[in-house]
Amino acid sequence: MRYIAGSILIASMSATGTLYAYTSETEMSADQAQMLIKEFATTLQGELKGALKEGGPIGAVQVCKERAPAIAESLSEQSGWEIGRTSLKTRNAETNTPDAWETEVLKQFADRVAAGQSIKTMTYAEVVETDTGKAYRYMKAIPTGEICLACHGVEIDPKLAEAIDKAYPEDSARGYSAGELRGAFTLSKPL
Repeated sequence: MRYIAGSILIASMSATGTLYAYTSETEMSADQAQMLIKEFATTLQGELKGALKEGGPIGAVQVCKERAPAIAESLSEQSGWEIGRTSLKTRNAETNTPDAWETEVLKQFADRVAAGQSIKTMTYAEVVETDTGKAYRYMKAIPTGEICLACHGVEIDPKLAEAIDKAYPEDSARGYSAGELRGAFTLSKPL
């Protein structure tokens, strides 16, 4: 238990493997974050599936490059949260490189996966001090799905690899197998 600005911070692990750091002022924030992640993921997956049907994996590269940041930005503007995705192996270093807090959480996620916890339900939340005051930060692990392997797997079609290299010259988000920790959704809001 830690104290933050007069509030008691209680960290607890739920039965589903969710690690929460609660204060009285943030009890509802985890639910809000989960709803935003669901909306982000559902919207992006829908657009990716459409692009895959129309133009195959090469068409999906452009959806990821253009639409994923636009969806995150739109949800951020509507909700007052800062919403994005991050990974220790980024595809788009410009928009997805983890900050120090995110890096530590991603490493913690990797340790939790190694200890046998399910990636599908893995989250972490904490109130942190920033330069502008307190903020509630939340991350949810992203497992590598079968659909992800065309672009993020070990064996990538050479024409697709060329399209990825053109769109993302500094790509390091390859070599995954189904079920591995791919990265995380990351959300933050000022308190």
